[in-house]
Amino acid sequence: MFTGLIQDIGTLESLRHGAMSRIAIAGFASERLELGESVACNGICLSVVAARAPGHFEVEASPQTVRCTALTHWNVGQKLQLERALRLGDRLGGHIVQGHVDGVTHLMTRRIEGGALVLGFELPSHLASFVVDKGSVALDGVSLTVSRVERARFEVTLIPDTQARTTLASLPTGAAVNIEADVLGKYVAHQLTLSGAIASGVTAETIARAGFFQSR
Repeated sequence: MFTGLIQDIGTLESLRHGAMSRIAIAGFASERLELGESVACNGICLSVVAARAPGHFEVEASPQTVRCTALTHWNVGQKLQLERALRLGDRLGGHIVQGHVDGVTHLMTRRIEGGALVLGFELPSHLASFVVDKGSVALDGVSLTVSRVERARFEVTLIPDTQARTTLASLPTGAAVNIEADVLGKYVAHQLTLSGAIASGVTAETIARAGFFQSR
């Protein structure tokens, strides 16, 4: 589990595809990572399989992970946003991020508003119910607040600090980006689907039957 607050910007050193894709990364220069620990790499939760020295580690990605993420667009030398797994007792400064990417979106527009950078992304149809105005979304592992939602697109706003601490400000138009919807919204939708609320229309009674509050 992660928070979507980027801890380091790493560099992709090598990428080999096979039965399991092997990825070497330079990052966390003063830390030696533990074998088996989870690291979010551009929002993808991956397990450390080699860590020979501080600042250099390797992870593996399954074929399923490659298919569901923007990993096929990665190139040696590119910058990757890194976050180590949340420890019990850490501050949850962003939102709950699993590192289980829901799909790939693409940057459509960019504009400046004051000192902020507003980025517009396409909204995949299967995620339309989970991306809501003022809700949370993770883009390449960065916890962001949705500032606007339209029929097939949404926007996020990057303050100067976010622009400086992440790679999002340097994304070119058309860039492929990992997107993870808020897990709380996904669980609520799942429970409502099981209760029949989605098919029949959401009412106070159906929400109560799903266990979210007591009906009177």
